[in-house]
Amino acid sequence: MSEQAPPLVRPFRGLRPAPHYAAEVAAPPYDVVSTAEAVELARGRPLSFLHISKPEIDLPPGTDPFAPEVYAKGAENMARMIGDGILVRDEGPRYYVYRMGTGDHLQTGIVGGGSVAAYDANRIRRHELTRPDKEDDRVRQIEAVGAETGPVFTFHRPDARLAAVTARAVASAPAYQVELAGTRHGLWVVDDQAEISAIDAAFDAMDVIYIADGHHRSAAASRVAASCAAADPAADGTRPYDYFLIVSFPADEVQILDYNRVVKDLAGLEVEAFLARVAENFDLGESAAPVKPDAPHAFGMYLGGRWYAMSLKEPPSAGAAPVARLDISLLQERLLGPVLGIGDPRIDKRIDFIGGVRGLEGLEARVDGGEAAVAFALYPPSVADLMGVADAGGVMPPKSTWFEPKLADGLVSLVLEHYPT
Repeated sequence: MSEQAPPLVRPFRGLRPAPHYAAEVAAPPYDVVSTAEAVELARGRPLSFLHISKPEIDLPPGTDPFAPEVYAKGAENMARMIGDGILVRDEGPRYYVYRMGTGDHLQTGIVGGGSVAAYDANRIRRHELTRPDKEDDRVRQIEAVGAETGPVFTFHRPDARLAAVTARAVASAPAYQVELAGTRHGLWVVDDQAEISAIDAAFDAMDVIYIADGHHRSAAASRVAASCAAADPAADGTRPYDYFLIVSFPADEVQILDYNRVVKDLAGLEVEAFLARVAENFDLGESAAPVKPDAPHAFGMYLGGRWYAMSLKEPPSAGAAPVARLDISLLQERLLGPVLGIGDPRIDKRIDFIGGVRGLEGLEARVDGGEAAVAFALYPPSVADLMGVADAGGVMPPKSTWFEPKLADGLVSLVLEHYPT
């Protein structure tokens, strides 16, 4: 890294639950649960972080979740939990080792402050477009509570130094070990200066890290940092607001599941005519069993109570751009667009997206229930695919990566201003 380039990641003074409160505080990410689901999850749990991340649950039913009083309620709940000693800020800058797992899958990463300057310079590299309304929501939430509370899921190329630090950390007992919806979450505090310096050096030697999940949180953090710096006479690029909360995992431990598609209708086509159009670009065969693709350029289709196996007749050219080689792009270009008339899947209300965590049964349920006419199962893109698109300055198609498991909210937050401890 050149002397002029900003650091990628730095330690910070985390705000986190006192150990005996961790299990009560930990909550699913704010953006994977609806308000109604959050109400149920927080019922009888006054310390749940959902009271901060989705504070509309503490206001009258029907309250607009983007109303000013919602953000104010989140700030009130945060202040109360700090005042009551539920959340406590660490004395000095720390890194944290975060391990999560489902079944036999484990991934172990580093929690740190990602540099906003590095994000702005595309060294913390994105692969998705963001929506202004979702950015606005996160900006208002960050400003209201004075902290980055939603961790951004990032990944880096495997690094021996970071692997050694995390291995040493997890050999001891964690500060917390909690379970949410079948996912185990463990957090270790790294406060040894030699270990902190080793993590600094490892990240400083990296050219880039990649955002997996959390593009709106990252963009909002950049906007908040710019606003804070403009109002701060002491702004020097190293203030707490110059960093945002990230958890970075080695790329070879990250798990991407399929992100599948359902379409409401067949664009006026009868079933036989539709199948004939599909067969123009795909080899098509009926299957007695559900079709879960096991390789790139293979697809499953569920239509009229029957599964079909599909494969491309003509693969993409070797010289095609990284995003054009993705199965999601190929399905859009060769079937969803020309046959079903799905122009822009970001805004077309005839298409919906089903995370692979719901299984093929989730696709069957939507078609059998009459909500959709046809469903498509895809092979997930690889981490290398995502890096290739991001490195080329491209944008992944909408709803193309489903990272699993998901990070928890509430185990550690990055404070932008001083809170009393």
